[in-house]
Amino acid sequence: MASSARSSPLYRALLRSFSTTTRPSHHNSHHHTHRYTEPSSFIGSWDAPSNPREAEAKLAQLRRDYAKQVKEIRKEYIKEVELMRLEKLRKDEARKEALRVQNEERKRLKAEAAKVRAQQRQIEEEEFRQTLLKERAEKLVNWKMKEMLREEKKKEKNELLRRKSSLWIDEPELEKKVLEAIVDSKHL
Repeated sequence: MASSARSSPLYRALLRSFSTTTRPSHHNSHHHTHRYTEPSSFIGSWDAPSNPREAEAKLAQLRRDYAKQVKEIRKEYIKEVELMRLEKLRKDEARKEALRVQNEERKRLKAEAAKVRAQQRQIEEEEFRQTLLKERAEKLVNWKMKEMLREEKKKEKNELLRRKSSLWIDEPELEKKVLEAIVDSKHL
């Protein structure tokens, strides 16, 4: 019994009315915006004449008039469909143009970001090169200082050797040193 009450059309209609919204969705909005044509003047316009030829002529005239009206309605429909197609085409073109502008803007921003990164990289490379040049200059100065110290030590050593060699050695002392050099050749 309870299941038959749930399957009744009144129950389903009541349930549907609770579950639907009052605002029209995009699917059924055309129901609210549709413009219906006026009722046809042909409906209920037939009066049967007494003469069959006259009735046939009148019926043929009604058919021609009806065909003209249908033709006009079809023309209006074709115009409306063409206008809708043109509007859709215009919207599509506008959307494509908006996408193109967005893509151009994105590409421009990307190019600017790449340019900024390239400038930063160039600045960092220049700083690195300057640091290398500075280190090389410091190493060169350090090397020159060491070379100068070596040269000074060499000069001092040569000077000391020259001074020592310029001293006169006594004759017996000389013989003693020569004998020592011959006997103890390790020092040489």
